[in-house]
Amino acid sequence: MSDNVRVRFAPSPTGKVHIGNIRAAIYNWLFARHTGGKFLLRVEDTDLERSTPEAIRTLLDCMEWLGLGWDEEVFYQTKNVARHMECVERLIASGDAYRCEKTSRDGKTGTVVMFRMPKEGVIEYDDIVKGRMAKKAEDVGDFAIVRSDGSPIFHIANVVDDIDQGVTHIIRGDDHVENTFKHICMFKALGAPPPRYAHLSMIVNQAGKPYSKRDGAAFVGEFRDAGYLPEALFNYLLLLGWNPGDDREVLPRDEAARLFDLTKVHVAAAKFDLKKLQWMNGEYIKRMPRGEFKREMTERLKEGGLAVPEGFDLDGLCDQMQIRTKFLGDMPGNVDYFFREDYSFDGKAVGKRLAKPGVGATLLDLAGRFEALGEWKAAALEETVKSLSHGAGMGPWVHPVRVAVSGRMEGPGLFEMLELLGRERTLARMRSAAAKYCP
Repeated sequence: MSDNVRVRFAPSPTGKVHIGNIRAAIYNWLFARHTGGKFLLRVEDTDLERSTPEAIRTLLDCMEWLGLGWDEEVFYQTKNVARHMECVERLIASGDAYRCEKTSRDGKTGTVVMFRMPKEGVIEYDDIVKGRMAKKAEDVGDFAIVRSDGSPIFHIANVVDDIDQGVTHIIRGDDHVENTFKHICMFKALGAPPPRYAHLSMIVNQAGKPYSKRDGAAFVGEFRDAGYLPEALFNYLLLLGWNPGDDREVLPRDEAARLFDLTKVHVAAAKFDLKKLQWMNGEYIKRMPRGEFKREMTERLKEGGLAVPEGFDLDGLCDQMQIRTKFLGDMPGNVDYFFREDYSFDGKAVGKRLAKPGVGATLLDLAGRFEALGEWKAAALEETVKSLSHGAGMGPWVHPVRVAVSGRMEGPGLFEMLELLGRERTLARMRSAAAKYCP
């Protein structure tokens, strides 16, 4: 491969970008970077009703957010319509296309242009991912390339644009395999060599069905709004169908580009696992520069209506939460009890940790011991509990205190949490929970 490789991502902007489409964009981008070629962005905007300026802006925003920079000016399909129709006339003149009357589903009859498929022989090509592909020409019927209103249809626009942009490799979903047999014949009829094709398997849910909105977030913008990092989503989608050949899962994109090999892309469908994506997002959050994480924390607390009081150790909270945060959208809900006194209590946590005989007395006794401490530091708090446990485990003290001061069973290290909350609030919460929830 050399710098003559030219690949394209050619979405139809409809307002939302599906993760299946953006994975195709990622593979095109990686292939271009790996080979030293060009990554092109073509907006197939001929559906004027749906391809609004807002929809196109959403597409470009998603591309930019994921860092999928393109190498040449964006190519808008609507600006090439005259060229599409010029090629249609060439096909008619050569006998490879013809006009005919067709009746639409709504009963209207009009003149369309049909591409004439060969009636014998075999259409075949070597798919970089799927291997040798072949189909009898007689099994592919003639198909429309111009509507009765005179507008070009996807097939002719797609092929002509690929010719004009000098596309050498087409990497797209395997829902286009049937189109490829048609398009190869169109390339030949127009006197152009067909590009190399690589068809990617579908992304499916746990039941093996095409992944959709019914299965959860399915569009790039939804993941962004939930607080996923672009690097994590990029990395995860990269591994839905390819791996570097070892056990590595967190893979910086420059390393991914160096290793990416289209011939190693999996033929089998890729199963989307949200828990795995959340884990990966957490790994990338751990690697964020502290200043960046702190800015995210501050902004999301503000958006969540949580005010950070003067003097609060926000750096200490970041120490605790950066290693525990799976995605940024959860931050306000995971730390709200640091900034409000009307925090909610999880019913299961209350029943398991507080509503049992003797727990109230344990909380009150420990509150008294904490109150007598000379300094309010995590180490001193932990030593106090250790001295009571006599080496038998601190669970009987740790678990009730955590629920009493936060309302939940999980969170930061307990003693670090208590240090951040401060003496006065910790003691008040322990005594309040003992009176309210303990028998």
